[in-house]
Amino acid sequence: MQAALAAGRVAHQPPSVGLSVVTLNLHKPHRIRFGGDRLALDVLPPGPRLPVAVQTAAWAIRPWDFMERCAARYGDTFTMRLAGERPWVLISHPETVKEVFTGPPGLLHAGEASRFLLPVVGANSVLLLDEDAHREQRRLLMPPFRGNHLTSYADTMTAVAKAEIARWPRGKPVRLHPRMRALTLEVILRAVFGLSEGTRLDQLRAELVRMLTTGTSGPAFVLAILAPQRIRAAVARRVLRGVDRLLYAEIDKRRRADHLDEREDVLSILLQARHEDDRPMSDVEIRDELITLLVAGHETTATALAWAVERLVRHPDYQARLTEEIHTGEQQFCDAVVKETLRLRPVVSLVGRRLKAPMQIGGVRLPAGVLVAPSIYLMHRRADIYPDPKRFRPERFLEQRAGTYTWIPFGGGVRRCLGAAFAEYEMRIVLSTLFDSCTVRPTSERSEPVGRRGITHVPGRGAMVVLD
Repeated sequence: MQAALAAGRVAHQPPSVGLSVVTLNLHKPHRIRFGGDRLALDVLPPGPRLPVAVQTAAWAIRPWDFMERCAARYGDTFTMRLAGERPWVLISHPETVKEVFTGPPGLLHAGEASRFLLPVVGANSVLLLDEDAHREQRRLLMPPFRGNHLTSYADTMTAVAKAEIARWPRGKPVRLHPRMRALTLEVILRAVFGLSEGTRLDQLRAELVRMLTTGTSGPAFVLAILAPQRIRAAVARRVLRGVDRLLYAEIDKRRRADHLDEREDVLSILLQARHEDDRPMSDVEIRDELITLLVAGHETTATALAWAVERLVRHPDYQARLTEEIHTGEQQFCDAVVKETLRLRPVVSLVGRRLKAPMQIGGVRLPAGVLVAPSIYLMHRRADIYPDPKRFRPERFLEQRAGTYTWIPFGGGVRRCLGAAFAEYEMRIVLSTLFDSCTVRPTSERSEPVGRRGITHVPGRGAMVVLD
């Protein structure tokens, strides 16, 4: 999920000020300085007049509450000021979001907004590229996530889901979120990396688990986000050393394999891809994109699945309806569950674009350098688009289709997540497999609070359920 990685580095910053209730104060529009020089056109939309440290803490601790309070006070467009960042201008009106998603790629750089990921995903990652370089890399990556290629992963996803779910405990409380992470990692190892049972699969799985554990929590992760680029790069090299060694070995082995054109995994398809000048992708390019697909599609899909189950177990009528549909072989309601989950519990809060030149957006002329950020969360909570927006109601997506600029869990425009269809497809298969094999009930009637794991918004109790 590319949108998950565009949320920005400040989401990880540890709070410097304890915060339970955020009080917002009216104030005049921001005037800003970049590089010490006042801009000629320097008036930003209004926003909270709180110290930067307090705004950063509010964003780190309670981002949804902070955005809601800002939107209630300032409307569809407001400015946030966060530590170590140029101003963020958050937007949540459909027409304004459309302007950003359809605006000139040369003026709206999503890759530049995600540069903090460079030490992990590498310079060739489609997430970090802009303009022509992004278009070319996206063209190379697109085929495995379209049409027949996508449906070819069904058997792999189903087999992994059945094997993983069969190992989950029955009749006692279990936290589903970590188990969903193990499941989605296995899907990537098999469908993306193209590995089957054996030593290479076991070794890479172990290294990836170590990398992901280090990279999404703990002191090493905080250091990697907050430290200067040189230190972040050194930490990333150390964490990734084992993964890179195994990946480059696998790429080399696969290049020399027979019948490469008969394989359907993403790695094998990328090895056959050609640039516009007929050059094959280099080993480094392929490594960077494999890590990108892992980082963007593992934790995000696992979190969305955990939230889907957390919502369904508190709505027995919807669980019954889903189970009944599964037995008929249909998928319409399951798809609606997926879409409603991603609406009500978006995995990340926003996507970002760095302005490269002054630009009028939503009737406001914004200066170069600011981060324009369509808010996924605020868009999905608009009562004028989604009546009774806080209610989990999957049938709303049976009554009308998801809007291009109003349902945006995967971002939009030329930067819409390449793996969006893959993620939704995987979610439908996993949910169908789970609810076809057992009944799931909650351990508490209370909804789970929203917690953080890296940049993702996760079930605060880990999606605690009982499987029968």
